[in-house]
Amino acid sequence: MIIPDEIYQFEDSRFRALIQPNAQLKRLATGFEWTEGPVWFAAHQLLLFSDIPSERIMRLTSDGQLSVFRCASDFTNGNTSDRIGRLLSCQHGTRSVTRTEPDGSRTVIADQFQGKRLNSPNDVVVQSNGAIWFTDPTYGILSDYEGYQADPEQETHNVFRVDPDTGNLEAMISDFVQPNGLAFSPDERILYVAESGSSHDPDVPSIIRAFNLDDGGRIAGDRVFATIDCGLPDGMRVDFQGNLWSSAADGIHCFHPDGTRLGKILVPEVVANLCFGGPKGNRLYITATTSLYSIAVSTKSAI
Repeated sequence: MIIPDEIYQFEDSRFRALIQPNAQLKRLATGFEWTEGPVWFAAHQLLLFSDIPSERIMRLTSDGQLSVFRCASDFTNGNTSDRIGRLLSCQHGTRSVTRTEPDGSRTVIADQFQGKRLNSPNDVVVQSNGAIWFTDPTYGILSDYEGYQADPEQETHNVFRVDPDTGNLEAMISDFVQPNGLAFSPDERILYVAESGSSHDPDVPSIIRAFNLDDGGRIAGDRVFATIDCGLPDGMRVDFQGNLWSSAADGIHCFHPDGTRLGKILVPEVVANLCFGGPKGNRLYITATTSLYSIAVSTKSAI
């Protein structure tokens, strides 16, 4: 289904070079409960995405065929691919980050910190050196809708890093109300993290923070990078030019690396996440509440 209404909101002339003015926003599939975690696998020309409350990971091939990739997904939320093409997933049900091996088995990457269970890992990214970073808010344990209701064991809601050599887990950032989506700049010197605490507390600002990383990959200061003016930031991606594309209640907000909002792609459902993909890598796949959408753009992923 093609969405025919006006879909672009221009706020800076630089936005025109990033979009295809004649491209249509297409609804590829609908009827889900809460879509999340899209990830494109170029080697297989397919997209995976989560339907969290239904405990499914869905598969969409490049020819438009939709099927179930995994049932009983343990309320999987965010997904990504590691540097050799394996699926990494944040599972609310098991409160863990897992890796799917070539034989289909799952390896637990992290499920506890300092002897206590994680809250509910939400979103995950992988650095070029193999380090795995993920956010750990409490959404998956607030109720039985996206996981299993439970009291948190962690005192803070952290952004974690898994060391690529030792597998050790370290809390890198601990001052978020609810850390959510995260993404690296193309040179990996900046880590962007979404603050989505306004979902349950209107006094929490709906912001994206930018953390500078030093030569050793350690946090070396941060700043507010951008504010979302409609809803809150959730999942996000960075293109190869360094522009950040963030989810929001009214669609996707695109920010220049200097923090200027260039424009919006308006979507008729609340957007949870997005990723670049497609045969040429120049298509945005958008998970938005009950549906999966796509639109062609004039840029590609940073990775």
